[in-house]
Amino acid sequence: MTIAVYPATFDPVHNGHIDIAMRAARIFDQVIVAVFARPSKSLMFSVDERVWLLQETFKGAANVRVAAYSTLTSDFAHVNGAQVIIRGLRDVNDFELEFKQALMYRHLRPELEVVNLISDSDYTYVSSSLLKEVAMLGGDVDRLVPPHVARALYAKLKQMGIEAEQKVKMVALSND
Repeated sequence: MTIAVYPATFDPVHNGHIDIAMRAARIFDQVIVAVFARPSKSLMFSVDERVWLLQETFKGAANVRVAAYSTLTSDFAHVNGAQVIIRGLRDVNDFELEFKQALMYRHLRPELEVVNLISDSDYTYVSSSLLKEVAMLGGDVDRLVPPHVARALYAKLKQMGIEAEQKVKMVALSND
């Protein structure tokens, strides 16, 4: 059985993530969507919220499971019996980062292979950071995420209220 790990922060999960995970699920026997619990960036959703959003997203996918982790990705893959790490590539900028990460994975765990799946052209511009920023500034993201994620995102923004700008870094659309 070939097990693949698809790691990211998924803050929040969007249709680009889902596309990569489901395509990987057609290739590999099992895909573990691995939610990194301790990234060095600010998050909108807690690890438990991100896990729940992903579990809801993939509840109909028999060979996809969701798990949180806070170790090295290569160690998480090893402990879970994975032979492959899945990564999505949107553009040439992603390639440079993913190339370096793949070499580090090989250094840490030479038995792991990294498989990069090219994003569907419908999602090459979608990132969680940009998605949050658009929603925060009043834009519509409903077609970029599943309905339960959109509801959670809008509810979180309402909960955060006026503090939102200080809690989630604006990346591209503000005039700052």
